[in-house]
Amino acid sequence: MLCPRCSSNQSDDIKFCTFCGANLQAVREALDAPDLAKKFEWGNTWIAEMFQSGQMAELRKLELERRMGITPEVKRYNEIKAGVIVSSVGIGLAVFLAIFMQGVAGHVNPKDAEIITRIWVAGVIPFMVGLALIINGLVVSKRIVEAQERALKEGKTSLDEGQSARSLRPADTNEFIPTNFSVTDGTTRHLEQSERKVNR
Repeated sequence: MLCPRCSSNQSDDIKFCTFCGANLQAVREALDAPDLAKKFEWGNTWIAEMFQSGQMAELRKLELERRMGITPEVKRYNEIKAGVIVSSVGIGLAVFLAIFMQGVAGHVNPKDAEIITRIWVAGVIPFMVGLALIINGLVVSKRIVEAQERALKEGKTSLDEGQSARSLRPADTNEFIPTNFSVTDGTTRHLEQSERKVNR
């Protein structure tokens, strides 16, 4: 086998180059399985996302959602469903507080009972939030869904077509930096010196 770092000829059974110490076993494994060695791309990192424009980040998010099967229509239905749940919780809370506070009001001062019997109004807050989610899902999100569907038909939101994201160039990992010494030099010299001492 030819060492990729120092270009010396090495036998196929050794794990490290005897001249430069390069890991020949790793080189063999990389050559045996080229499909597994995927080239690192800077464009797929969070650093590249920092340099993307807002529009490209939004397009990327939409493309990821599309690949996961989260369509704008699904998001709209989820919003309506969340609104129904939050509204139901608000109604339930208002009913619970009204009944519970009526029982408590019988055991307190009549002036305090007036305040306690009106605490059920706190349930109106989640009810109104849920109602706003339902209205948003039925009216506003419907228009957004229609606009996105028109854009999809025109082909404006696909990342595969059109302008590619601005990113850093991928690192070149094919270059090996030559070393001026061998990892095994010290060991070889030590062995030669100890053989000379034994022979004397």
